[in-house]
Amino acid sequence: MALPARVDVVSLPERRSPLRAALVALRPRQWSKNLLLFAGIIFAAKVGDALRWGEAFAAFAAYCAASSAAYLINDLRDASHDRLHPLKRWRPIARGELSPRAALLLAGALTLLAVALLAPLGVASLGFLAAFLALQAAYSFQLKHVVLVDVLAIASLFVIRSAAGAEAVDVRISPWLLLCTALLALFLALAKRRGELVQAGEGRPVLDGYSLPLVDQLITVTVACTIAAYAVYAITAHSAAMIATLPFVVFGLFRYLLLVHRDDLGEEPENVLLSDRPLLAAIALWAVTAATILAVTS
Repeated sequence: MALPARVDVVSLPERRSPLRAALVALRPRQWSKNLLLFAGIIFAAKVGDALRWGEAFAAFAAYCAASSAAYLINDLRDASHDRLHPLKRWRPIARGELSPRAALLLAGALTLLAVALLAPLGVASLGFLAAFLALQAAYSFQLKHVVLVDVLAIASLFVIRSAAGAEAVDVRISPWLLLCTALLALFLALAKRRGELVQAGEGRPVLDGYSLPLVDQLITVTVACTIAAYAVYAITAHSAAMIATLPFVVFGLFRYLLLVHRDDLGEEPENVLLSDRPLLAAIALWAVTAATILAVTS
């Protein structure tokens, strides 16, 4: 008599409440990207200006709201595809925990909140927000499917954040610092594509245009350019003593590369940046050293 085939039982995570699902759909862990909004006030050595800090925090909150609105629209568009992905299928919209109507209403409310927060800061700040939302929409609907353009679009979003932060507090930001921001974002985006390729190509259709050798070469070039650009910025910026922060930048890039190649962690950069202790230590030491130099030389 044949024995019945073994049936594996997989326990599914419990469904989240509507409020919890909405919060998860906002991707608050991604808000760390918007810390770039503070680059202008910090590197212009205006850290003692309470008014400018208020403006910087308003801009930060606005871009957190705008980013979450963009994520909601992106997840609405990709829901059917996300359901086939081993990780993205747990997103609230893909899983049916957040309805499309609720997601659209929430995205609209967050966009209005972002506009309201930035309106007192002037027309230019609203212009940067409009550019940010337009590029986010273009990325979600088309650009993320175009090889190389996808990662360049991601880098551009980071540059807009940095420039918007400087505009919000009415300070000048070094073009070299903007270049460093673009290159670092490009590095993280390429590392993310590498992580997706390692996962047997699961993820984005655009991966058909990439290969591991190509991505590794692009990452090598980007890392070299990032280090060179940061060295130029450090020498020509507020004080040449900023060159003392270069070792922390080099270690951070190398540490991230190690994690990407050794542990295949590139697919979720926000988790790596927020959880790896040596990397967090390098970021903290860089921040303390840079702040000390700016305080002493300002």
